[in-house]
Amino acid sequence: MSAETMLLLVLGAVAVIVAVRWVAEHTGLPAAALLTLLGIAYALLPGPNVSLDPHLVLTLVLPPLLYSAALDASLGAIRRNLRTVVSLSVLLVLVTAVLIGAGFALFVTGATLAAGIALGAAVAPPDPVAALSVGRRVGLPPRLITLIQGEGLLNDATALTLLTVAVGAAQGEGFSTPAAVGEFVIAAAGGVVAGLVVAYGVRPLRRLRRDPLSSNAISLATPFVAYLLGEAVHVSGVLAVVVAGLVIGHNAPYWTSGASRLQTDAVWRLVDFLLEGIVFLLIGQQLPTVIRGLGQYDTSTIVVAASITVGVMLVVRPLWLLLTESLPRSLHTRLGGQDVREGGVEPAESDRLTIREIVVLSWAGTRGVISLAAIFTLPVVTDSGAPFPDRDLLLFCAFLAVLVTLVGQGITFAPLVRALGCYADQADEARLRNQARIAAAEAGLARLEVMQSEEHDDVDEQALVTLRAQLRTRLDRYRTRLDVLNAAEGGDIPLSPTYEAALRLRRAVIGAQREELLRWRDAARLPDEGLRILERELDHEEGLLPARGR
Repeated sequence: MSAETMLLLVLGAVAVIVAVRWVAEHTGLPAAALLTLLGIAYALLPGPNVSLDPHLVLTLVLPPLLYSAALDASLGAIRRNLRTVVSLSVLLVLVTAVLIGAGFALFVTGATLAAGIALGAAVAPPDPVAALSVGRRVGLPPRLITLIQGEGLLNDATALTLLTVAVGAAQGEGFSTPAAVGEFVIAAAGGVVAGLVVAYGVRPLRRLRRDPLSSNAISLATPFVAYLLGEAVHVSGVLAVVVAGLVIGHNAPYWTSGASRLQTDAVWRLVDFLLEGIVFLLIGQQLPTVIRGLGQYDTSTIVVAASITVGVMLVVRPLWLLLTESLPRSLHTRLGGQDVREGGVEPAESDRLTIREIVVLSWAGTRGVISLAAIFTLPVVTDSGAPFPDRDLLLFCAFLAVLVTLVGQGITFAPLVRALGCYADQADEARLRNQARIAAAEAGLARLEVMQSEEHDDVDEQALVTLRAQLRTRLDRYRTRLDVLNAAEGGDIPLSPTYEAALRLRRAVIGAQREELLRWRDAARLPDEGLRILERELDHEEGLLPARGR
């Protein structure tokens, strides 16, 4: 494929991604499902197509996506729910893979247990991108967001490690449970260590270079450094990326500047937008590849293999969640916070997921590009030179699993959440934010009081008085908003005519200022460089304005 053709494909992909984003915003349909369907439609048309290179995906696409998700995740919330996250991202992945492998060995003619487990390892880990994008838009409770995030961040390491063991067994090396467990423990522990090394190694670099451009460049390079370090020492590079992202995201507010955070966040949002869009388009375009080799199989064999793969994947997840919720309290894997009963240590009933939450979390298990990239890494031949057992059948089953969950569950996820009424308490979240704003403003006033008591001149005194007045005005506004939120009922954020009017007026004033600056520029009274500086000031001022109700 020529460079010009590749460039046209990239530009076309960007145009499609932007258009689908617009359609998704105006229809409520998930962009991931729409992009996948468009990728399938393009694959059926004559013309150049793009084949998925699994090593390229695992090396260049997966690290930045995982790192960005880890930066946005809450290390504290994942730590509080660690047992649940481990249950979903390790135990559930292993159970799903083993059951699919056993199903293949028992019911698919000629299939081996190792080949079935390899397929199971590929399709077992959910890709939370589609579910999280919809979940945030419809307002899922923070606990479910945390569980989906935590599971999606850690399950890839489990799946890829298990896939390596299963492929080795399928190639004739044999399967040893103690060896497999030991390999998994070493890969996981080594990945954690590699991630910590990168996280704390990057910290002094970013302290030395605090300007936004240098900080941003270091941030973009960090996931690739973590992944390459993990792979170089033969441990989980995926887990190294996740751990580095979680630690850096948790500690970065202590040592990064506000300007660096603003620019880095904007860049990562763009990276996510483009990479995720291209990934979902690529998934659809693999249809010709996965159906090309099915001619050698009987229809009954294909149907049985596909049914086992999709059936186990869809059924085991809700059953696993129901099982863990039904365990006695002494063994119960808590799916939620760390609240305890008053005067005791047992978890409160509210810590357990409700049936509605279990249904939502079960339906959030959409598979994605990791499953396809993993299954495409299967070797064409074994060490003996024989064809890898049922490779074409495994590719088809993995593609079907991704298609069923990404399109089927993706399109129905938002309607399901709305039908079940599984929403976050928006008023409670807004109340907490305003309490934090009040605490921050009071801390600022306390610091001014300390500075007031120190030696200063009249100029400093005037500055102190002005700043104190601004903080008190802000504090009064926060307290008024908190009083309105405390009176809210039903979990919805109440409308405050005064608050909404103030926001509307402030935005109108900023708009008028922008228009006047443009008139100055057009009249040659203000150079473009000056316009950009002043526009940036207004942009930051507008960025400080809260969205409705926050």
